[in-house]
Amino acid sequence: MTDSDSTGPKTSAFPIAGVIFDMDGVLLESEPFIAAAAVKMFSEKGVTVIPEEFRPFIGTGEDRFLGGVAEARGVTLDMPRDKVRTYAIYLDLIVGRLEALPGVSRFLTECHRRGLKTAVASSADRMKVEGNLKEIHLPASSFQAIVVGEDVENKKPAPDIFLEAARRLGLDPRACLVVEDAVSGVAAARAAGSRCLGLTTSFAAEFLMAAGADWTAANLEAAPFDVLDW
Repeated sequence: MTDSDSTGPKTSAFPIAGVIFDMDGVLLESEPFIAAAAVKMFSEKGVTVIPEEFRPFIGTGEDRFLGGVAEARGVTLDMPRDKVRTYAIYLDLIVGRLEALPGVSRFLTECHRRGLKTAVASSADRMKVEGNLKEIHLPASSFQAIVVGEDVENKKPAPDIFLEAARRLGLDPRACLVVEDAVSGVAAARAAGSRCLGLTTSFAAEFLMAAGADWTAANLEAAPFDVLDW
């Protein structure tokens, strides 16, 4: 783990009382599957794209994930039909293939042992979030709140989704640790006033730190529990 301050946890007027988890790249890795589903959806429209074209739009929600590539290619999407079609392809692709990332169960267990409230805050639509959690055998009841893209007006890097998650947990966002893997998500966490653990599943540590992450780790297996002591 990289710590932005090597002196260790600090005394704060807002000790961590809740942990808000992004989904993709934190709890599971769905990006290859959703990119493959999007490629197939575009191919059904007669447009050839490659998975790498979706990378700049990771963590921004499926409207932008699909729409950003469509704009770059000069393609007009039929929304929400094309998004629903992408999800249908995606949900077929992940069956028996999507797994929780290393350390998820361990880290959640420690949060619950400490009495911390937990939430999922994902820019993805509810259809995808619920499908993902079901596939990795992590019931929604594992969290006190689940906030999805449809629940907020402004997507990451705006702080709305983390502010809403904190509100549903009954916590000041400054008392929350956000776990994120995307630069836009780290920026959103900082804009919300939360501390942030950046996981390097999608972006290198230096980019996450530049966006405002307090610490970085390869995944939740590698993240020491010290990040919960701040």
